Amino acid sequence: MSSTTDTVRLYVRLLRYTLPYWRVFAGSVVAMTIVAATEPAIPALAKPLLDKSFVTKDSEFIHWMPLLIVGIMLVRGVASFVSDYSLQWTAQKVIADLRRGMFETLVRLPASFFDHNMSGKLISKFVYDTMQVTSAATGAITVIVKDSLVIVGLLGWLLWENWRLTLVSLTVGPVIIVIVRAFSGRLRRMSRAEQTAMGELNHAIEETIIAHKVVKVFDGVDYEIRRFLEGSERVRRFNMKAVSAASANVPLTQLAAATAVAVIVYLAINQAARDQTTVGGFVSFLGAMLMLLAPLKRLTNVSAQLQRGLAGAESVFALIDEQREKAQGQQVLERAVGLIQFHSVRFTYTGASREALRGINLTIEPGETVALVGSSGSGKTTCANLLPRFYDPSAGHITLDGIDLRDLSIQSLRSNMALVSQDVVLFNDTVAANIAYGRLGTVSREKVIEAARAANAVEFIEAMPEGFDTLIGENGVRLSGGQRQRIAIARAFLKNAPVLILDEATSALDSETERHVQRELDALMRGRTTLVIAHRLSTIEGADRIVVMSEGQVVEIGSHEQLLAAEGAYARLHHMARQGGDELAKATAPAEASA
Repeated sequence: MSSTTDTVRLYVRLLRYTLPYWRVFAGSVVAMTIVAATEPAIPALAKPLLDKSFVTKDSEFIHWMPLLIVGIMLVRGVASFVSDYSLQWTAQKVIADLRRGMFETLVRLPASFFDHNMSGKLISKFVYDTMQVTSAATGAITVIVKDSLVIVGLLGWLLWENWRLTLVSLTVGPVIIVIVRAFSGRLRRMSRAEQTAMGELNHAIEETIIAHKVVKVFDGVDYEIRRFLEGSERVRRFNMKAVSAASANVPLTQLAAATAVAVIVYLAINQAARDQTTVGGFVSFLGAMLMLLAPLKRLTNVSAQLQRGLAGAESVFALIDEQREKAQGQQVLERAVGLIQFHSVRFTYTGASREALRGINLTIEPGETVALVGSSGSGKTTCANLLPRFYDPSAGHITLDGIDLRDLSIQSLRSNMALVSQDVVLFNDTVAANIAYGRLGTVSREKVIEAARAANAVEFIEAMPEGFDTLIGENGVRLSGGQRQRIAIARAFLKNAPVLILDEATSALDSETERHVQRELDALMRGRTTLVIAHRLSTIEGADRIVVMSEGQVVEIGSHEQLLAAEGAYARLHHMARQGGDELAKATAPAEASA
């Protein structure tokens, strides 16, 4: 956004966030007005103070003057407190509302958005950019409203006191406007660049924290330090470019104002020499002129503050305006029977040069367990991701109980599905809260314990310091791999969804732990339509049917025995996997190549 119209539109949109709090905001503006009104009173008092106290020696005025000064400063102090507190209250409310709007959008964005956006940059929007926005939403308003009123008040007094000299001072206005406009564009550009660099820096920090073990083991400490320092230097460089523009803006403005003051002082001295003004009048006029410099300085500085805030607003609103998941479906399916059908499904990831799925036709009967096997990139996980509509097919369609997934409401569709994956996601909360996550959080403790018992997790949970109320750390860092997987299985048991997706759920476990966990998975699959993606033959040999995939296509379908008897791709894969230690991933590529 570079045009004046776009800037105004952006600022108006930002100000709308203050409307729910307009009473407090209006009170702040009223208090600002009172503060601004007391500003010209100081030079206005200087004239009678000098003329009546030191020249005419008016005794009555001398007695009242101290009380008048204290009264003015008392009113000014109370109004200043009310103004600052009310404005900060409004600012914090605006920050909270912006963050709420961003987060409500974030949790409803499609999976493709997260494929192309770094988490560090997104976090930076919440932490850094919103703070910049408040400088435009409220901080700049303080300066614009209060200091503009102060300037108007002081100019009013100056015109009253000596209109000829005041007209001379007004000649500095156009010069200041030209200077401010010249630096505004650069300030906005540098602020945008700084926010982008800050997002990249946050991402580097986050990656280092998450991958700290890899960093240590693979001797990446020096590399990560260099990467951090380079990112930090970029932030510093853009910040200093913005500072240089803002810093140059102020002295140039002050120089123009000081030149006007110098001319006025010269003319005022000449007037005093001709007895056209009194000592009090001259000091009052000069004091008011000097008092104009501070609000003028703040008003010229507000451009930098405003441009940073508007750059932050662009970033914040860009996230709020992101296209959310397409949820056009309205049909509600209370509890699915579990019939899943792929009808000529094709899919291409954004930016990819080839299709991930090429004309998949597949029917999974209610209660049936179907295993997908194939090399990395064959399309197994893509099929699993299409079921809960993390992505939508590029062509063709998928149905659940004969209903196109796109015709179902997102909530209804996903309430009928449970997912247990290789990358178990746990939250830094209690064991019970992780099992009863989301909408399941309303279920009773008895149901949670029952689900944990079904997942064979009760024994190790009750051995923990606080049992089900034990905090498990970030992503369950205090648990073993098998324990984390059992909690994920317990979560699926508690949901009791008719459709189950097992995405390589045991591939990260050692063989012995996998055998134990597989028993719980077998119990979980019983009576549910299950789609299994697995690396090991032992986890799929019991499936009702096995679907062999290659390069986004189905090449074979059948039971374990049928496919072995057919002596095709699966038979070769099975033979090589047995020789390679049961690892399908190691055997798939050669098997397909020979096929």
